[in-house]
Amino acid sequence: MGKARILVVEDDFDIANMLKIYFGGQGFEVDVAGRGSAALEMTRQNLPHLIVLDIMLPDIDGYEVCRQLRTSTRTSHIPVIFLTQKDERSDKLQGLELGADDYVTKPFDVEELRLRVQNAIARAERESLTDPRSGLPSGRLIEDQLRQIIRREGWAYLDIRINHFEPFADVYGFVAADNVIRFTTLLLSEVVDELGSPDDFIGHPGGNNFVVITTDGNQDRIEEGIKTRFREQVLSHYNFIDRERGYIETVSGDGEQEQTGLMTVAIGVVTPGEFPIADIRQITELAAEERRKEMQTGSEKPARKEENKPEKTSIWRRLRK
Repeated sequence: MGKARILVVEDDFDIANMLKIYFGGQGFEVDVAGRGSAALEMTRQNLPHLIVLDIMLPDIDGYEVCRQLRTSTRTSHIPVIFLTQKDERSDKLQGLELGADDYVTKPFDVEELRLRVQNAIARAERESLTDPRSGLPSGRLIEDQLRQIIRREGWAYLDIRINHFEPFADVYGFVAADNVIRFTTLLLSEVVDELGSPDDFIGHPGGNNFVVITTDGNQDRIEEGIKTRFREQVLSHYNFIDRERGYIETVSGDGEQEQTGLMTVAIGVVTPGEFPIADIRQITELAAEERRKEMQTGSEKPARKEENKPEKTSIWRRLRK
């Protein structure tokens, strides 16, 4: 697992800097925003695992920031801890009614705040709300989105898988593999922001699988945007030699040297107009089947034979773990 990422939204420079130094020393990645509008933009660009949010900000207050986070499909799952000088019951209730996870009053004990942060992140992961590496919505939240879309028309579901991810992890190690997961998370966010809509959903069932739920009509350009940018930008995760020759050298189970292609993405797309949908399991299974067809017949066919075998577990089964 990579470092958990915290966004501190605080206009008091001394407090913000203290929290950045302290939580950085505790092993967290820490970003700081001094204004509510900046916090919303930073969250959209790079999802944090948790937000420490001051209520009194120079532009929009923390309540409005929290409200916008909670009403967006992309950010509604992020735990929020309010940080404020107010200690009135009505203020706390207002924050909790907006969906805040906790409330800390200034002056605060930084050790207590650390425990509250750790507990909130752990709770989100334990309840299968977020993936610990990407910070994206995971199991239960993806299921919730599927239950919502199956009741309406005009949606498109994209099942996205990183090809050749396991061989890359074997050769380059888990730190490099985690970096690819975070890179993919950011890339998906950028593509969906540019080619989709603010209500589009991005999820991470686990491993090297991702999902995007968008509006029917946007799926083709989102699919092409993801594939093109991934193919171009993933090269930075390889060393010069592997980039130049276009493959990495791996060892098979029999101990023989093999050549495995560089990472690409395969995407299966399902829309209600193309397939009769009866339940949410059918959405994930149809999308996985479409993705496998692309891997077997497309130009980005996997190099290793075992990657052409039918998958033993569907995304639905991963969601149920």
